[in-house]
Amino acid sequence: MKEEFLHFIFKNRLWDEDSLKLSNGKIFEIIDTGILNYDSGPDFFNAKIKIDETVWAGNIEIHINSSDWHKHNHHKDFSYDNVILHVVYNNDKLVRRSNGEEIPVWEMKFPHYLYNKYADFKNSEKQIPCEDFLDIIEPVNKKAWFERMGVERLESKTELIENYLEKYNSDWETAFYILLCRNFGFHINSFPFEQLALNTPLSIVRKNEDSLFTLEALFFGQSGLLNNNTGDDYSIKLSEEYKFLANKYSLKPIDSKTWKFGKIRPGNMPAVRIAQLSALMQSFQGLFSAIIDKKDIPEIYKYFNIKTSDYWKTHYNFGKPVDKTNISFGKSAFEIIMINTIAPFRLIYSKIYSNSYEEISVKWLDEIKAENNRITKVWKDLGIKPDTAFDSQALIHLKNNYCDKKKCLYCNIGTAIFREFGKL
Repeated sequence: MKEEFLHFIFKNRLWDEDSLKLSNGKIFEIIDTGILNYDSGPDFFNAKIKIDETVWAGNIEIHINSSDWHKHNHHKDFSYDNVILHVVYNNDKLVRRSNGEEIPVWEMKFPHYLYNKYADFKNSEKQIPCEDFLDIIEPVNKKAWFERMGVERLESKTELIENYLEKYNSDWETAFYILLCRNFGFHINSFPFEQLALNTPLSIVRKNEDSLFTLEALFFGQSGLLNNNTGDDYSIKLSEEYKFLANKYSLKPIDSKTWKFGKIRPGNMPAVRIAQLSALMQSFQGLFSAIIDKKDIPEIYKYFNIKTSDYWKTHYNFGKPVDKTNISFGKSAFEIIMINTIAPFRLIYSKIYSNSYEEISVKWLDEIKAENNRITKVWKDLGIKPDTAFDSQALIHLKNNYCDKKKCLYCNIGTAIFREFGKL
């Protein structure tokens, strides 16, 4: 038996109604189960029960065994003196408050097949533990939960931005700059790109934004990739320029060993992305303003019509020429930046400045096609096809944070399925 399951049964009132009898034999009524507490203290706050003709208001504690009260040292904690009901699976010991008063104990009963089904979900090897029961849930209820998952996904992406804002004294431009750089790594090189931004202050970038060559020298020098100089004319010129910049601004490059090159498509090689980032930074202020002013996606997309220096028309890496490269910043790459950078940044900006939920972030994601990856394929195989990026982000969040962690009791779909089982 798991305590979280007892919490679930109690919260959703799935107990056997004919089991509402205290250990002393008195019949009682649960008027209000109260509010589940996720922090320290009793499990449910502000509950109401009725014993005889008296209504009691207070907190409720739930344990597998009543002896767990002493095992958890609640008898030494005065915050548990206002517990009006001790709910247990097994009543194996009398429990009293610190003043010696006996605490009413209820040995909660429920259909045991509910726990068996809970155990089945917990032990399931299926990617979606409840996949065989999704059809019993009304589509409108599934849709509502998916929408909540989409918002949760967006909000989870704002935590990193909050850290940047705290570190840089609410400097929004710097926070956006670091997040943008980080996500130019497209997951596999996110860390070195973030380090590149942290080691290359935006103020220095802005002072040199009128020269693409200088920006390339700055970013490639700071990346550490110029340390492995290939000896071709362009890399030599960049190295010379970087030496000047490093001396002028007291700069030090990051460790070039942090960059990953294996199993990466040519267009996503670190050098290509750094060249694209250098070009984008020439119009950084316009991009930042467009996001803050809530421009439409096509207006934002214009800033990603990136034109790198001519060198990268025939190179994916320094010193390794090819006949022709295809390094345009494609629409799919832009959409990833919209999903992971621009939409969450706009969300937290609106929350802080207007103290409200900003629908423009969801609107943007609703205008982008759904992602096609291994997680969305799992859902498609179950007949759940996302139409937009907001939908696919919701399904990714649901699988990663609920299905994979077997948090069925905290998922509205899982809860609805157990409620249907409870009707049997």
